[in-house]
Amino acid sequence: MTRPAPAFFTRPAPEVARDLLGMGLRVRGAGGPIVETEAYTADDPASHSHRGPTRTNAAMFGPAGHAYVYRSYGIHWCLNVVCLPGQAVLIRAIEPVSGLADMAARRGRADLAALCSGPGKLGQALGIGPQDDGTPFDGGALALMARPLPSGTAIVSGPRIGISRGQATPWRFGLAGSAFLSRRF
Repeated sequence: MTRPAPAFFTRPAPEVARDLLGMGLRVRGAGGPIVETEAYTADDPASHSHRGPTRTNAAMFGPAGHAYVYRSYGIHWCLNVVCLPGQAVLIRAIEPVSGLADMAARRGRADLAALCSGPGKLGQALGIGPQDDGTPFDGGALALMARPLPSGTAIVSGPRIGISRGQATPWRFGLAGSAFLSRRF
């Protein structure tokens, strides 16, 4: 497995969101293949970047291929991959494969299907926090590894979930039939 080239990230978020599916995500040794993503663009009313750069969304306007981390509902840290300026892909779910004991301890549960099946769960299981905001996915603390999807794997898309604006935009992507999705399509 190899890291994606920098040009992989300098594309529109919906394209990157689809292409991240199946890639390996590793955060300080824990992780697994990405099974669900959501795309957000600068002209999208649901995006944190919709009103322009601020102190809290600055990473969305920073280098592509870096992390944008934000706190959801004052509780959960969520992990995004920055694409073009003001665009990012939320990592909604992974199939937990490595660092299982650490992820289970952070989540207080060992059920694999529920360990990383949602952005808040994923953030907690991987130990994501404000220290990760702006960090590159370069193989250090955060890594993305390109890997081919298994033969016959279908990608599905549908409306995004958990947002109050732009719900109908079909920029939620997932691996069809995965037991690790946050919600069925």
